[in-house]
Amino acid sequence: MKVMFSAFSLTLVALAGCPTAALAGGVMGADASHCASGRGPAIQVNVSDLKDRTGLLRLELYPANDKDFMRPDMDLLAEGKIFRRVTVDAPNAGPVSLCIRVPHPGRYALLFLHSRRAQDKFDFWKDGVGLRSNARIGRARPRVDDAAVDVGNGVAVVDIKTQYLRGLGGFGPSR
Repeated sequence: MKVMFSAFSLTLVALAGCPTAALAGGVMGADASHCASGRGPAIQVNVSDLKDRTGLLRLELYPANDKDFMRPDMDLLAEGKIFRRVTVDAPNAGPVSLCIRVPHPGRYALLFLHSRRAQDKFDFWKDGVGLRSNARIGRARPRVDDAAVDVGNGVAVVDIKTQYLRGLGGFGPSR
């Protein structure tokens, strides 16, 4: 195995070893250096309205079309389609910003998930979800248009309010 010694590779090793590692400005995730430095293309997501600071926070990047949005990652990858995921431990306090690289400028669908029990499977009754549009999700499957983000050569910044199940009305803001 070849070992590379550069500031960039050391940053990646440090971030990979600590999923909650944050760079300047509090940006978290394995792709944090891209957002903190303004190197794109990438998306920085500023998350608000978390119900609590437990479990894991996830960003998932999909193709921006109805057929592929929220399809299983293994299916998308097997077909050579775009899928990326960034997962971090929920921080104890402070602002929450996550970064995810995108392969090239374009339009993507972005889904934010708060897995309160740190599970790989979404728990409809406990977990939170958020989309770029911040429109109330309700009981229906989210629309790809509500998740779509246009990314140029730099860093696109998106603010997402987390929604949790709120009785028979489905998912909505917790406040």
